[in-house]
Amino acid sequence: MKKYGVNELRRMFLEFFESKGHLALKSFSLVPHNDNSLLLINSGMAPLKPYFTGQEIPPRRRVTTCQKCIRTGDIENIGKTARHGTFFEMLGNFSFGDYFKTEAIHWSWEFLTEVVGLDPNRLYPSVYQDDDEAFDIWNKEIGIPADRIFRFGKEDNFWEHGAGPCGPCSEIYYDRGEKYGCGKPGCTVGCECDRYIEVWNNVFTQFENDGHGNYTELIQKNIDTGMGLERLAVVVQDVDSLFTVDTNKALLDEVCTLAYTEYQADEKKDVSLRIIADHVKSCTFMISDGIMPSNEGRGYVLRRLLRRAARHGRLLGIEGRFMADLSKTVIELSKDGYPELEEKKPMILKVLAEEEEKFNKTIDQGLAILADMEADMAAKNETVLSGDNAFKLYDTYGFPLDLTIEILEEKNMTVDEEGFQAAMKEQREKARKARKTTNYMGADVTVYQSIPADVATAFVGYDRLEHDSRISVLTTDTELVEALTDGQRGTIIVDETPFYGTMGGQTGDTGVITGANGTFVVEDTIHLQGTKVGHVGRMTSGMFTVGETVTLKVNADTRRSTEKNHSATHLLQKALRTVLGEHVEQAGSLVTPDRLRFDFTHFSAMTAEELKAVEDLVNKEIQENLDVVTQEMTLDEAKKTGAMALFGEKYGEKVRVVKMGDFSTELCGGTHVGNTGVIHAFKIVSEAGIAAGVRRIEALTGEGLMAYYHKAEDTLHEAAKAAKTTPSELKSKIEAMMEEIKALHAENEKLKSKLANEALGDVMSQVKEVNGVKVLAAKVADVDMNGLRNLGDQLKEKLGEGVIVLASVQGDKVNLMATATDAAQKQGAHAGNLIKAIAALVGGGGGGRPNMAQAGGKNPAGVDAALDKVYEVAAEQIH
Repeated sequence: MKKYGVNELRRMFLEFFESKGHLALKSFSLVPHNDNSLLLINSGMAPLKPYFTGQEIPPRRRVTTCQKCIRTGDIENIGKTARHGTFFEMLGNFSFGDYFKTEAIHWSWEFLTEVVGLDPNRLYPSVYQDDDEAFDIWNKEIGIPADRIFRFGKEDNFWEHGAGPCGPCSEIYYDRGEKYGCGKPGCTVGCECDRYIEVWNNVFTQFENDGHGNYTELIQKNIDTGMGLERLAVVVQDVDSLFTVDTNKALLDEVCTLAYTEYQADEKKDVSLRIIADHVKSCTFMISDGIMPSNEGRGYVLRRLLRRAARHGRLLGIEGRFMADLSKTVIELSKDGYPELEEKKPMILKVLAEEEEKFNKTIDQGLAILADMEADMAAKNETVLSGDNAFKLYDTYGFPLDLTIEILEEKNMTVDEEGFQAAMKEQREKARKARKTTNYMGADVTVYQSIPADVATAFVGYDRLEHDSRISVLTTDTELVEALTDGQRGTIIVDETPFYGTMGGQTGDTGVITGANGTFVVEDTIHLQGTKVGHVGRMTSGMFTVGETVTLKVNADTRRSTEKNHSATHLLQKALRTVLGEHVEQAGSLVTPDRLRFDFTHFSAMTAEELKAVEDLVNKEIQENLDVVTQEMTLDEAKKTGAMALFGEKYGEKVRVVKMGDFSTELCGGTHVGNTGVIHAFKIVSEAGIAAGVRRIEALTGEGLMAYYHKAEDTLHEAAKAAKTTPSELKSKIEAMMEEIKALHAENEKLKSKLANEALGDVMSQVKEVNGVKVLAAKVADVDMNGLRNLGDQLKEKLGEGVIVLASVQGDKVNLMATATDAAQKQGAHAGNLIKAIAALVGGGGGGRPNMAQAGGKNPAGVDAALDKVYEVAAEQIH
């Protein structure tokens, strides 16, 4: 059998499946696209999920790939043995509702035995215990004897991941011979030793799991095949592990050269050699896909791998920086299958060198501090490093937690991980409270302050909405980076942009930036220090790198709407000066795609006539179809043209003068319509005061105005429907309804008064004379305060001169009302004080004038006692 190299095997596999009608797709990025369930792509199937679920239509129903993958579930264990690495390549052939078990099994056998040339007698298939169909294909069609086909249970040979599509697997094992075995009797397929190695896994996706263990047959059955490329190479090249296949061995040899050692001479050194080789390879591929070192998510995986490799470099005695040099070897060995490595080589080397340099500054100091901590622990007979100390190593010296754990593990010590997380949480809280200076997109202002001062952006968007330019700076919310990748938020700065940055009241443009490798949606455009313009938003696919040329495309609809509103603002200012007088000055403005807002100096509210005159004048100038002409000139020249300059505004050497016919001339750096007719129409929707001597007008034009009218029309139709009439008849219907309501109200009051009188009955018999003044205290059922006042007036007529107190209970509320005539007041009666004295008995309070007072309470049970007390209080008042 020929010992094919890794690059050869990759090419052979893809070409074989292309010959079987498969479309060979290049490897997807390590950054998952629209998939929050994964941090990094970790299988050949992961990026194809939308095709399996039916969310997207595949480019062909048969697809084959060699997918770069990274698995980092147990970083601290990688390298300790030669079995696992973080980086691997997954060969796969996939069917989306096309072929099924028969073809998949036949082709896997054909590739392994006929194309690669593996000995059929050393291959052993396995099937799921209940999958008789697959068993029969292997036994009856391929001709494998039944005793060489292994049936395994759900744990080994059934692929499922919670609810969703799932199905049985059929794996193919290769017998590497006794030299790799454990030598135990009964060692066979399924043994944990390295003799029988699984090289191929066919997953037959044929069921749907509802999440409760109930399975139904899928209408569209899929094939998902996975085979580790390095694993296949281990078998084909007959080497002991994935670290000694041709490409990885060449990389390992480079590490050995740097460390003046050789592989498999010293087990402890071997661990460090494997870690450096594996991690540098992973880091090279991650950076090529735009992942940058950071303290969270994918970026933190990268940083941890880099720093772990750097520390193992120290253990091997490698002097200075070495990652970038090793990365060159990775690129050379892997560019055959991944040409993007060569393309991105300058960026990869730069990021590696900078990150390694950053850690180099603190690693030796950190190791020394950790050694002191270890000595301190040993002296106290402690074996657990405190969370605070672990956090100090992380925060001050850049030691990821798993690096500290690994170092201590070598001395049989551990870390208080919960304490570390608590210290981390506390620091984040402090940072959050301290971070007051952020711009409204959430990015630290300090990010922008660290951009080199010589970076500049020229605005070219006055006459175009699309432009190609070079990316000069990329930032995330917290740091400058060499690349932005799928799903990341950030800011892009280019040399020349058609995007207008928020300024002079005009809001920033939105739109999209596209390149050969990605797409970025611009949510806002902002001005930064100097002439820099930041495009703030999110990568929606692919990646961008500093230095690449991209196409910037402004959202034309929103820009056009903004321009209509901006030009209308100029017409409005001139109209206000014409109608109200020359004292009107602009005090602020806001121009968005939806509306315009204009603040101006004026000392009283505008009348309806003035508003109409201003609106009519603006619309007249719109209908005049005035050309809008913009000229660049010096500030002095501009002032000679009569251009309005804004009070307190700083102007440069050159200014832009925007002229609308002979009607308006203003200094303005914003964007405008070419002709006032484009604005269509203008409508003021509000006018109000916002400060002493400052008024604010809100107005609409174009599409915003049409939307306003549509909404008003909808409201009108809904109101007419509610009134059971038509919009044209609505006014007269409302007038008729108001008349009816008025009549019903009057009738209601009359009935309430009648009912109150009847409820009161003949109370005149309850009148008592107190010191020569008639006093009446009576109770009436279910009458409100208004009704009590009316009753009081009627009783006064019957009583003549005197004092009247009425109480009524409504539900759980009490109403009290007292009135005193003029003569009674002259003798000392005081309605307000009287109410105050008795209100507490009904659980309330109140008071009022000498002639009239009222109170409310919450204790109906106290009404009788309150009325009894009236005579007592009256006796104290009247003399």
